[in-house]
Amino acid sequence: MEHPENNEAYKGLTVNNGVPQPSIINPYLRKQRIRRRQLSADELVEGIRKGNVTVLSQAVTLVESVNPFHQAKAQEVIEKCLPFSGKSVRIGISGVPGAGKSTSIDEFGIHVLNRFGGKLAVLAIDPSSERSKGSILGDKTRMEKLAQHPDSFIRPSPSAGSLGGVARKTRETIILCEAAGFDKIFVETVGVGQSETACHSMVDFFLLIQLAGTGDELQGIKRGIMEISDGIVINKCDGDNVDRCHLAATSFRNALHFFPAHESGWEPKVLCYSGFYGTGIKEIWDMVHEYIAYVKGNGYFDYRRNEQSKYWMYETINEHLRSHFYNNPTIQQHLAVAEQAVLKGEKTSFMAAADLLKGYFDKCLDEGGST
Repeated sequence: MEHPENNEAYKGLTVNNGVPQPSIINPYLRKQRIRRRQLSADELVEGIRKGNVTVLSQAVTLVESVNPFHQAKAQEVIEKCLPFSGKSVRIGISGVPGAGKSTSIDEFGIHVLNRFGGKLAVLAIDPSSERSKGSILGDKTRMEKLAQHPDSFIRPSPSAGSLGGVARKTRETIILCEAAGFDKIFVETVGVGQSETACHSMVDFFLLIQLAGTGDELQGIKRGIMEISDGIVINKCDGDNVDRCHLAATSFRNALHFFPAHESGWEPKVLCYSGFYGTGIKEIWDMVHEYIAYVKGNGYFDYRRNEQSKYWMYETINEHLRSHFYNNPTIQQHLAVAEQAVLKGEKTSFMAAADLLKGYFDKCLDEGGST
């Protein structure tokens, strides 16, 4: 629009049209977001076999998904990777919160890579919130050296309510990492105390990190995680804490005599080290390699791998039965009714559960007979 000030009658005054104002609507919102192309199962396997960590990460995400379509695709990937797995040494690392697991793994990993070469995968399990169901997944921030190493792969995963100190699909992730060429695998548990026995069922060597001067000497002779450990190491053996660490090591050595002998014939050792200063690391890995050589020599290594495979077969059966039960449409309809009956005091919890299970199995039998 012409301004009247630009008329011939106003020769001494000129007004420009000004700068056009941009639209208040973001123009980029109109563009459709470009989605990454979903790789097929064969493409995922090919990328994993080539050692592509980006493809490996996508495959692990697929395995951890609860989407039924993703689960079917993930099983296909796992089956095709299975022939290339089993050639690594799996180390489980556990300990109480604050024992220095992540810092120690950083030192352990750098020592192993520099001394023996190869490739290292770290599967760090992070506890999930019982309220929000979320996880921080920040273990990589405490593994600064490994995070920059070209031959390491760090994968934090949420526990997602899974008990035993590991995530729901940790064993499947191990298979994928082995197929990608990682010959050393560390599994760091959440650090909940004495119940992390699930990790023991998927590793070759179970390392327990302890602290000195925690105040309860009785913990040393308690069953559970202590009696399944293949090696016990006491962290933070530095400064004024050296004497306390060696005293605690003596107490743990004495406590181990109260436990039954290991099936492997191996007698667990107790060592002291400092993860912060990196002292005593060599002695720990000499112990680990001595153990691996010992169990491979007497045949226990293969026996334990076979027992672990059998254990996870039953665990998979239990998981599928549980999933099939709760995803059954008939059960979903009757669950709410049974729940209200329990809340109103019309049925006991055990009776309501028995009725639901009876209805479920009767329906399965009827469907089996009709097919």
